[in-house]
Amino acid sequence: MGHNAAWLLALVPASIFVYLCGFIELVAHEGVGVKPTPITWLPQYNIQYSLFVDGLSLLFALLISGIGIFIILYAGGFLRKHPEQGRFFCFLFLFMGSMLGVVLADNLLTLFTYWELTSITSFLLIGFNHLKRASRRAAMQALVITGGGGLALLPGLILMGYAGGTMEMSELIVIGDVLREHSLYVPMLILILLGAFTKSAQYPFHSWLRNAMEAPTPVSAYLHSATMVKAGVYFLMRVHPVMGSTELWMYTLQIVGGFTMLMGTRMALRQLDLKKALAYTTIASLGLLVMLVGTSSEAAIAGAVLYLFAHALAKGGLFMMVGTITDKCGTSEIAELRGLRHKMPITFVAANLGAMSVGGIYPFLGFVAKEEIYRGLQGGSWNEILLTIIAVAGNSMMFAAVFVVSLKPFLGEETEKMKGALKDFQRGPWLLLIGPIALSSLGLLFMFIGPFLSDNLLTPMLYSVLGYHSSAKLTFAVHFNEALILSLVTIAGGIFIYYEADYIRSIRQGIIRTIGKGPDDFFDTFVTGLIRFSARVTRLLQTGNLEVYLAATFVVAAGTMLTPMILFDELPDWPSMPSLHFYEWAVVLLAVVGLFAVIIAKTRLTAIISLGIQGFSVALIFLMFGAPDLAFTQFMVETLSVVIIALVMNRLSLEERDKRPLAQTVGDSAVAIVVGGCLGLLLMSVTQGSFDTSLPNFFTDYSRVIAHGRNIVNVIIVDFRGLDTLGEIAVVMITALCVFTLTLGTAKQFRGGQGAKDAALPSTQQSQDQKGADQ
Repeated sequence: MGHNAAWLLALVPASIFVYLCGFIELVAHEGVGVKPTPITWLPQYNIQYSLFVDGLSLLFALLISGIGIFIILYAGGFLRKHPEQGRFFCFLFLFMGSMLGVVLADNLLTLFTYWELTSITSFLLIGFNHLKRASRRAAMQALVITGGGGLALLPGLILMGYAGGTMEMSELIVIGDVLREHSLYVPMLILILLGAFTKSAQYPFHSWLRNAMEAPTPVSAYLHSATMVKAGVYFLMRVHPVMGSTELWMYTLQIVGGFTMLMGTRMALRQLDLKKALAYTTIASLGLLVMLVGTSSEAAIAGAVLYLFAHALAKGGLFMMVGTITDKCGTSEIAELRGLRHKMPITFVAANLGAMSVGGIYPFLGFVAKEEIYRGLQGGSWNEILLTIIAVAGNSMMFAAVFVVSLKPFLGEETEKMKGALKDFQRGPWLLLIGPIALSSLGLLFMFIGPFLSDNLLTPMLYSVLGYHSSAKLTFAVHFNEALILSLVTIAGGIFIYYEADYIRSIRQGIIRTIGKGPDDFFDTFVTGLIRFSARVTRLLQTGNLEVYLAATFVVAAGTMLTPMILFDELPDWPSMPSLHFYEWAVVLLAVVGLFAVIIAKTRLTAIISLGIQGFSVALIFLMFGAPDLAFTQFMVETLSVVIIALVMNRLSLEERDKRPLAQTVGDSAVAIVVGGCLGLLLMSVTQGSFDTSLPNFFTDYSRVIAHGRNIVNVIIVDFRGLDTLGEIAVVMITALCVFTLTLGTAKQFRGGQGAKDAALPSTQQSQDQKGADQ
């Protein structure tokens, strides 16, 4: 079907949209959420796969599926003739499903799973043009920043579930002050805000959203209108009934959101590219929404609900419009685009309908939303006055920025470059036009059914955010009050800034050059530093020297034994000198002699036999303490060990030991003494404690009854630890086969296979080969 497959594929989000519409009446009239029967996911941890549909999740889900219809259609036209169109649609549907999962999830871990899936699928979409370095970098940056926020969100969600006594969001949002008054509220809030701020591109985590413009335009339109960037705002609105209204919540959200709004709008005016200018207006809009949620004011949050609805519709249409211009003109640079209104009149109309809604011009949705915002920020406190100033200044700059995008490319006379690019201009398929026209027009058309939207969608959503009943009105009525005056000031300021946009852009370029690096550059610095640090750690730890690995292992083992004894004050008391019989002193002396024999041995064979002396001393100690079976086993093991090691070394070399530098000898001796000392302290600490007889009593009571054996040790080895013993036997067998194979090959190489060659080699070369074999 080629690009016309989009018509068929659009039926998927359309079906979801129609199905969700069936919940509107139920949610609006009942005033509570609908929770389908959950599915048991991990019963041992009491984790369920559960969904929840209330006013907040329903509106978001309708936006995701409804706008998704037009995104699918637009993608079909935008990617026509693209060889990877099927792969793109696959990623897009994964992304759509992930976002629906985020807003509909009830269980906190279900929500987190979908939250991470949005990061993964957005990585695939942003990096779709993976042959471009910029696309790969943007995809990685989005994954690192949003994935890092997800790592913070997970413990925050677990703390929420722990503090609230449930992992179901529908149960948490009705428990009132339980979370706010909990001792874990501060760390819980910090972790949750980190997750939300990274996902909603709040400063300084905003750079990933700007760079996400490397993705194909359908992705940009979907990201900025109804999906991923709104996930952070959605989650802040979701937890507002139980986490909001505290000073920490309000000041943090107001400061971060207000600064992000001002920074985003100023950066939007500075951009020379249409898509990037729109991206910064989205960042600014998200900052405004976060700031409004942070006020915890009923009217301000009502304005946020209206603005979110208006912004989602208009911004999707604006991005599609920019994509259409780029598709036809081959560029999105503002300075190169002029006079397109004659060739693209439908796109021109759609662009300005969307801009009027975002700019807040009567009678569009955006006008009603901004009036409600200003009404909610009114008050006499310095904080409310400051927030009002920020909102007016930010909205004025946003007004100018969106009209720069919607007017500059269309007005004036065509540049010579545009005349050449549009010489053979042909209007694109309707797939490219349906989305911009529909989404931009809805900002006005929905005003005609304002009462229906208010009662059935916006008011239930406002109830979910606030936690109590309130209403959001959507009418054509104009109220002559302070909010209207502020709206007029915003429009007037926006018009002034629009005409001075070129001058402002030049000033901003100079300021940026003076300031230098920003968060986007710091991301590169961070990644580069991480790579260099990893390389240094690798060079430090992975030396390729077996002696270094063994020394490190023993040092860590010593620290593992010693540190808990120091931290928990469990160091043993120094024992008094025991009264020993002469034969016991003889065994101790034998062990000491064996120890020094190992140390001073000149040849490897002497060292091997001296190790056997140590093992026989241990066997004699077992014998003296009434454990003849252990003593017998020890004698057998030591004898076999000495014989086998001697046989192996006989195949390799039993010559004198390698000469080692003094520093290496001292270092190895220190490690050995420390490890042995720590093990001795641990054994002393254990033996000085009370002896727990529960395990010996168990084996004594049940060895005969269960395993039908009188020898308890044998029963433990063969029955109670049967699988463990089987594993040990398998390991020993495999090791023996490996050793046999290695020694056999070495013997052939250095005895038989190399004999004739050795005879012909000079003596110096033979000595070097022998030294290599010894090593």
